[in-house]
This record gives sequence, structure tokens and C-alpha cells, in this order.
Amino acid sequence: MNFKLGYDETSPASIEKFAKGLIGKTFADVCAEDTLHGAEVVREISNYETSHGNKKRKGGLGELIEERYFHYRSNNDSRPDFDKAGVELKVIPYKKNRNGRIVAKERLIITMIDYFSVTNEKFEDSHLWSKAKLILLVYYLYSKEITDRLNYKIGYVQLFSPPEQDIKIIKHDYQVILDKIKVGKAHELSESDTLYLGAAPKASTSQDRRKQPFSDELAKPRAFAFKSSYMTYVLNNYIIPEKSTYESIIRNTPVDSFEDYVTAKIGEYCGWTVQKLCSRFHIYFEKKPKNLESMIAYRILGIKGNHAAEFEKANIVVKTIRIGKNNTIKESMSFPTFKFKELVKEEWETSTFRTYLEETRFLFVVYKFNDDNELVLKGCQFWNIPYADLEHQVYSVWEKTKQVINNGLQVKRINGKNYNNFPKASENPICHVRPHAQNAQDTYELPDGRKYPKQCFWLNSSYIIKQIDNKLIY
Repeated sequence: MNFKLGYDETSPASIEKFAKGLIGKTFADVCAEDTLHGAEVVREISNYETSHGNKKRKGGLGELIEERYFHYRSNNDSRPDFDKAGVELKVIPYKKNRNGRIVAKERLIITMIDYFSVTNEKFEDSHLWSKAKLILLVYYLYSKEITDRLNYKIGYVQLFSPPEQDIKIIKHDYQVILDKIKVGKAHELSESDTLYLGAAPKASTSQDRRKQPFSDELAKPRAFAFKSSYMTYVLNNYIIPEKSTYESIIRNTPVDSFEDYVTAKIGEYCGWTVQKLCSRFHIYFEKKPKNLESMIAYRILGIKGNHAAEFEKANIVVKTIRIGKNNTIKESMSFPTFKFKELVKEEWETSTFRTYLEETRFLFVVYKFNDDNELVLKGCQFWNIPYADLEHQVYSVWEKTKQVINNGLQVKRINGKNYNNFPKASENPICHVRPHAQNAQDTYELPDGRKYPKQCFWLNSSYIIKQIDNKLIY
């Protein structure tokens, strides 16, 4: 035990017990109560609080906890922060949504990806796993109303090790990322490639690029990170006391591939009509709830509600797709509405729509109408938007949408109908913009002060059908 520090550097339990003293304190409190203020580990005595409270200083609050509470010098060492105990310290914000739900505000960056050295590592001995297998999580409450970051309050502190089934998925995610790097496609990495562990962009500017070993194409700097959806699940189900957990798809025996398991499970009912499936899973068919087809998928996977633990952790969105007898899809795929005044202030790299597509993995549950006009389950597939599609065609629609709003939306009334100049499905092979409002009174305000019905981005139905495996269509 290092009595000067107040905790045993070799004991995870001692470190956690000492860290619990942070709960209820603000970062300003930590600085004010620092009994070792001025110790050699603190590098910036003058103006220390202001410097670390600066929102532009990435990792500033984490450094503050390291240096002013635990009293060790913050560094970029490849080893865990508490090396003698094998514990990594991570300080992460959470927030409360309008509906009262507690969510992680952002992904948890673990360590930078060295495209050259990582290809020679095995997961169990990797730099990533040395930092991720035992983490001391310090969650603080973020609020837009608090302008000084030092006044954020710490709400939860706990050691966390991913459970066995999560480790299997994390290991699989790690391999997916490595495989892409090994074939010279580090520049095409996307967080939606994987489930819990992502390859998150980590650059000071959007133009930053670095070399990769198996291609001359420069790639964005990226870091291994637990997705924000995973950290939200960790917070709500492992950290906050007495919070109820979501139902799990995998319950007793861990499986090697979660996606293969889901695909096979739903595949067991291929060829069944919706009516027969409703009877099998005790769903009242005559009522035909709006989300009937997705409800059936959840029941097949053993989920009584509409939230599966693994889907929540991996930010997997279930989308049901209906294919007509002529092998086409009528419905385009909608996304959340965007606010005109917010979209025009965005940059593409950090835009809401790009971030959503870049971080979201979809489970397409596919049904098709048979000759008797009955809807039949064909199966399912996991999908995320290809890098090239996102960065070219989707970007062009987003950019044009921004220009239309900036230049003043044009609206013409022809034969009693309003027509605007947002990008149309006929103008782009992948996506377009159109209304997603309950009625004409369901509006957002334009920059020029006019009210206009809510709009959203849509993936074209003709594009979606091309993404579906042929075996699920014919």
C-alpha cells in the first residue's frame, strides 16, 4: 500500500475503493480537495484547472483525474494506467435524454490502431486487450446547460470486465477490423462493420491521413473503441444499481459468431407465412400491429419485447423488408428527421446522418409475397452501408440538401400540390430527401424563418433491393 497515494497500486479492489470517493464530486471539487496539490506528477501548476477544463483539450478531464486524484503522471504509455494492477482508467460522459433514459454520450476510445504493428498481434496478447480487459470506468453527467466542464458531476465509478459472451463478440470484431487492414482496406474501415468494438475515426482534422501496410491508399487515423451503444448498455446494466436488463438472445452457452447464430435461428422458419408465424408465437394476427414483421423476428430470437441486449449493445437496428411477387420493393427506407437550422451548421465528417450510417449495423428481416398474396419469411441478413456509397453518393445528396437550405428552399405549387428542390430519388441511385411528417402542420423552422414540413433522408427502394442477398429474393 502506498500510504501517500491512499490506495494500493497493485490491487484492483483497492484502486476501485479509493475511486469510489469521486462519486458526487465535480472536477472542480477534485482540484480543490487535492491534498497533494503541487506534487511532482502535476505538470502544469499555473492555470491547471482552466487548461484541463477547456473543451478543446481532448482527454483533459481524464488527465485531471489521473494527476489530481490518483497522483500519477498522465502519459501515452502503451501499458494500462495502473500497470501493476492491470487496470485502465477511463473517464466517460453520460447524459439524460428528454425521456429520462440514461445513455453514454460518446464511444469509449481505448487505444490508437497502428496499422502496421496490429497485423502481427493476436487478440489475447494485443495492446487493445491489455487495456480493455479490466477498466475502471468513471462516468460523469454531461449537461448542455453547464458551460464550465469542471462543474460536471461524477455519478458512477466501477471496475468493468466484459463478460464471456461479450468477449467472444469483441474478439470477432477485432478480427473483422484486422482482416480489412490485411487486405489493404484500412481506408474503408467503418464502425458499422462490427458489433461492440469499432474502428473509430481519431484525427485532429478531417484531412488527416496515415499510411497502411498493404495499400498505397492513405487511411484515416482510427482507434479501437467500444461503441457508445455498448457503453450505454454497460452503464444501464452493469453499473447503475437495480436497473433491469434487456433480454438476451444468447443466454446459456456462448457462441463463436453472434451473427451466424441469429441468421440460422431466423432461417429455421424460412417459408413460413406471417399468419402461421403469428400462430406459432402467439401473436394476435387479426390486429396486425404496425411492427408485426419485426415483432415476429424478435419472438423467433426468444425476445418477448422489442429490445434485445445484443442489439442494444451493438447499435443494431432491425428493418423489415417486403419484396413483391415481381422481386421489387415498394417502400424506401426512412431515417430520423433532420432539423433544417442544425443541418446547415454541420460538416460532413461529423454530420448526424453520416454518423448514423457509419455507426449503425442493420438486420434486414426479409419477407416476400407468394402467389396467394401471403407474406412469407425468406430469412435475414446483417448489412451496413459500403464505404464508397457513403462517401460519394450519400455525401452528394447531403451536400445538395445543405445547399438547398442555405440558398433558400424553393417551393412551387402545381395542380394543388407543393413541390420542392430537395434531391429526388430519380437524381441519385442511393438516397433522396422527402417528407417524414405526420401532417402539413408537423414542421421545423427554416433558416429564413419559414415553417416547412419535416423532412428526412431515405435510401431508395431500388438501392435496397440490390443490397439483399439473391437467396432471400428468388
